[in-house]
Parts: sequence; C-alpha cells; structure tokens
Amino acid sequence: MRKDLMDILACPLCKGDLELTVNEERDDEIIDGNLKCTKCGETYPIEDGIPNMLPPELREKV
Repeated sequence: MRKDLMDILACPLCKGDLELTVNEERDDEIIDGNLKCTKCGETYPIEDGIPNMLPPELREKV
C-alpha cells in the first residue's frame, strides 16, 4: 500500500479518519501494518501490501 492512499481512505464503518501504523516498509510501499480508526477504534490490517477494509465479521479467520 502506498502512503498517499491515506488521503482517500476512510473507515468503512463510520467514515472516520484512519491512523497508520507501519511494521514493514519497502521502497516507499507499506508491506505490513494496520490502519486504526480515530473515531470508532476499529483496526484494519495491512498484509502483503494490501489493506483489508472489510468489517471484522467478514474477514477470513486464519
């Protein structure tokens, strides 16, 4: 995920702003981390460079 996507992403549940936490970054691309809503507190994982913006009940459990 590119950091410039933060300008257009919002929480799908409440439309709140998202706060980015980066665990792994490569060549200006976020590989692993999470997005946390500053309004409702929901967290969305970023895995293999892809943010999972599905509501928690619809995410695949591994």
